[in-house]
Amino acid sequence: MFLASRCNVHLPATGCCFSRFVSSSPISLFNARLASAGRGFASESRNKLSAMFKSPTHAFLESSCRLRRVLESSKWSESTEMELQKLNIELNTYIVNQVLKSLSDSYMAYPFYLWAESQPGFQHDHFTIKAMISLMLKDQNFGIFSEVLTGIRLKGHSLHRSIYRITISGCVRSGQIKFAIRTFEAMIASGCRMFDVDFNRFMGVLVRNKCFDLAEKYYYRMISKGFSLSSFTYSRLICGLCQVNNLLFVEKLWRDMEKIGCVPDIWAYNIYLNCLCKQKKMEDSLDVLQSMIQKGREPDVVTYTTIINGFCNARHFTAALDIWDEMLKRGFKIDVINCGALIFGLCNDGKVDEAYEVMLQMIKMNIELNAHLYNAIICGFCRAGRFDKAQVIVSFMQRNGCKPDLVTCNILLNHYCDRFMLNEAGKLMRRMAMSGISPDRYSYNKLLKGLCKANQLDKAYAFITNYMEVKGLCDAVSCNTVINAFCKVGKMGTATKLFEEMGHKGIYADAITYSTLINGFFKIGDAVRAHELFHQMLKGRVVPTVSVYNVMVHHLCKIGDIEGARRFFFGMIEKRISPDIVSYCSLINGLLKGSRINEAMKLYDDMCKNGVTPDEVTYKLLIGGLLKGGKFILACRIWDQMMEKGFTLDRAISERLIAAIKYKDTNREGIGYSICELNN
Repeated sequence: MFLASRCNVHLPATGCCFSRFVSSSPISLFNARLASAGRGFASESRNKLSAMFKSPTHAFLESSCRLRRVLESSKWSESTEMELQKLNIELNTYIVNQVLKSLSDSYMAYPFYLWAESQPGFQHDHFTIKAMISLMLKDQNFGIFSEVLTGIRLKGHSLHRSIYRITISGCVRSGQIKFAIRTFEAMIASGCRMFDVDFNRFMGVLVRNKCFDLAEKYYYRMISKGFSLSSFTYSRLICGLCQVNNLLFVEKLWRDMEKIGCVPDIWAYNIYLNCLCKQKKMEDSLDVLQSMIQKGREPDVVTYTTIINGFCNARHFTAALDIWDEMLKRGFKIDVINCGALIFGLCNDGKVDEAYEVMLQMIKMNIELNAHLYNAIICGFCRAGRFDKAQVIVSFMQRNGCKPDLVTCNILLNHYCDRFMLNEAGKLMRRMAMSGISPDRYSYNKLLKGLCKANQLDKAYAFITNYMEVKGLCDAVSCNTVINAFCKVGKMGTATKLFEEMGHKGIYADAITYSTLINGFFKIGDAVRAHELFHQMLKGRVVPTVSVYNVMVHHLCKIGDIEGARRFFFGMIEKRISPDIVSYCSLINGLLKGSRINEAMKLYDDMCKNGVTPDEVTYKLLIGGLLKGGKFILACRIWDQMMEKGFTLDRAISERLIAAIKYKDTNREGIGYSICELNN
C-alpha cells in the first residue's frame, strides 16, 4: 500500500490549494447559481434555498465523521488505508482539517495526513498544515514534526506567520528552546510578513532562558529591519542583562530607548540601579535617578533604598544621608527595611552616632523598630568601647516592647569575653537560660574562647567536656580553640590528648587542627613529630591549606633546613596551592639567612610576576638581608622600590643603609640582576 512504501513527505505550495477548494467546492458552485437567480424569491423559496445551502457543509461534516470512525477503530495499517479508500469520499481541505482537529493522537494523525496528501487532486493548505503541527506540538512529537517541516521545505511551501508563531510557542512550552530559535530563524528567512510583536515575544523567550548573546544578535537584526521593542520587553531585557553584568549593552539599549521616547518600567530602573551600585558606580546611579525623574518615572522607596545601600557599601555615608533626607522630604513611607540599609551600613563602618540619629528619627515618626536594628546599634556601641551606651539601648529596647533575642545576648557575651569579664559572661548565660533564650554553638564557643584567652585552660577543658559535649555543641572549632591554647603554653601532651579524643567523639580534625599542632611541636623543638603530623594529615585525606605549608616552610627555615623548606614550598605549587605573601617572605628570609642571595632575589622576582604584592615586611627582610650580605647598591634599589610603594624603613635599618652607602660610595658591584627585572 501507499504508506508502506513511502519514506519522505512532499507537500505542495500553499498558494493554490485553498483557492482551488474555494473555486471548485459545492459551496462555491451553489453561490454562483444563487447570484444568477435574481432577487425576487419569496420567503418560502428562501427557506428552501437555506436548506440547500446547509446541505454541502453537512455532507462534509458527515464525511469527516465517517473518516474519523475508521481511524479511531484501530491502529494505522494497510487495512486502515483500504477502509478509507472504500468510503469513496472526495477529499477537500475542509474535511481533512476537521478530521485532524478531532484526533487526539499525532501518531494516528500523521499517517492520515500523508494518506490524504496522496489522494488524486488533493493538496494540503494552511489550515490542514496548522492542524497537523498543532497536534504534534501538543504531543511533543518532534520526530514526526521534523519530517513534516522537511517535506514542507522540499516542496517550497510558504508557511503563514501564524504557523511559525504556534510552532515557536509549542517548542518553548516543551522546553525545546533550540528548536524554537531555529524556527524563528526560518521565519525571518521565509520572508513572511512579521510585526513588532514577533520580535517582542521571541526576545522574551531568549531573556527567560538566559540566551543573552542571542538576544543581542537578534536585537541588532530587529533594529536593522525597522522593528522595535515595547517598554515592557526593553525592561525585561535590561533586567536580564543586569543579572549577567552586561552593562555595556544595557547602555546601548538605554540610548536606543531615548531615541524612540520609550521609558523603562520602574522595576527595570531599580534592577539597573542595583547593578550599578554593586559595581560602585555611584555617579552613574545618581545620573540614572535624575534621568528617571526628568522622564516622568517617579522613583519609589525601592529606588532610594537601593541607592542608599550602594553608597553605604561604597563608604560614601554623607551621600547616603543626603539621599535619606531627600527620601524623607518626598514623603515616602519609611519602614525598617529601607532604613535598615542605612543603619547597618553606618554601624559596620563605625559611625554608630549617625546610625543612632537615624534611629531617633524613626522613633519620632512612630516607626516600630525590630530586634535587627536594635542589635546593629548595640553592636556598634560595643565595638566603639561604649558599653554603657549599649546597655542603655538594651533597656530602651525592652521598654518599647522589643525583647532582646539570641543575637542581642551574643553581642553582649562577645563584649564580656573580649574584655576578660568572664563572671559577667557566665551570669549572662544563666540569665539567657532563665528567660527562655537557649545559648547556641556560637555562645558556647565564645565563652570557651574567653576562658582560653584568660589562660584559664583547666576551666576551658572542663567546660568543653562537661557542658559543650553533653549538649552536643562541641565541634572542630571548639576543639581547635582549646588545642591552640594548650599549644601556646607548650602543653603538647594535653593538646595531643584532646586531638585524639576528637576522633573518638566523631569530630573530624581539619587543616586548622593539624596546622596548630604542627606549629606547637615545632615550637618545642620536636620537628620529627611535626613531620609525622603532616603525613598523618595527608593519610587522613585532609587537604592541607596554604597556612599549613606556611608553618612548615617558616619553621624549617628557622632551624636552617632550607632545602626542606624549598621542597614544601614547591610541593605546594605542584598541588596547585598558590603561595601567599607569608609563604614567599618565609622562604626569602630563610634564603637570605643562609647567604643564598641570588635564590632569594629570584624568588622575589617570581613573587612579583605571580601577582603577589610585596608588603613592608618583605622589603625590610630583603634590605636587611642584602645589607648583611654586603649587597649595598642592590639594597638601595630595593629601598627605591619600597619608597615608590609608599613604605618607609624603620630607624635601625635606615641608619645601617645610610652608613653602608657612605662607606661604599664609590664601590660598584657586579650583580647579575637588571633594573628592569627588579622593577617587575
